[in-house]
Order: sequence, then C-alpha cells, then structure tokens
Amino acid sequence: MPWIYLVLAGLLEVVWAFAMKKSQGFTVLWPSVVTLVAMAASFGLLALAMRSLPLGTAYTIWTGIGALGAFVLGIVLLGEAASAGRLVAGGLILSGLVLMKLSTP
Repeated sequence: MPWIYLVLAGLLEVVWAFAMKKSQGFTVLWPSVVTLVAMAASFGLLALAMRSLPLGTAYTIWTGIGALGAFVLGIVLLGEAASAGRLVAGGLILSGLVLMKLSTP
C-alpha cells in the first residue's frame, strides 16, 4: 500500500505543478485552488508512504514522478521543446526511478 500512496502522491505533484503554471503566479483563482488542494493531498500521501518506506527512496520517487510528469505535460500540453538532450535527460530520470524502486527492499 505505501507504494500506491507514493505513486498517487507523485501524480498529485504533477497536478499541482501544472495548476501552478496555469495560476499565473496565483493570480487566477481556480488553478490556484487546485494547486493548494493537490499540494496538501500530495504531501499527505507522501507522509503515509514514508511510514514504511525509506526517506531517500520515498522522496526520490516522489520528486522524480513529479519532475518527469511535469516535463511530459510541458511538452504535450504547453508546447515546450522536446529536444534530444531534454528527452535523454527525461529518460535518465526514469531510469533512476526504476533503479531506485528495484534497489529498495
């Protein structure tokens, strides 16, 4: 169950990062509300996951899901560059997440 909490927390990190971008510096109401609610839920689920997962693993996976998810949404929904270097960097983040998961007892 802690891994499920952790993945959900990471996905909510993607939600709040995207909503924060859309909030235009917290000047647009609903994206600002979504940002704050998703942040609280993400932190809460991360805390539940950390009850039984090691700190380094939980935090690395959480931030990695958020970083990779925000990267993909930026390309797909916001038209950000998908250069070879950026794609390789995203692949390295994904590889690190997989290795972290496989290395955790």
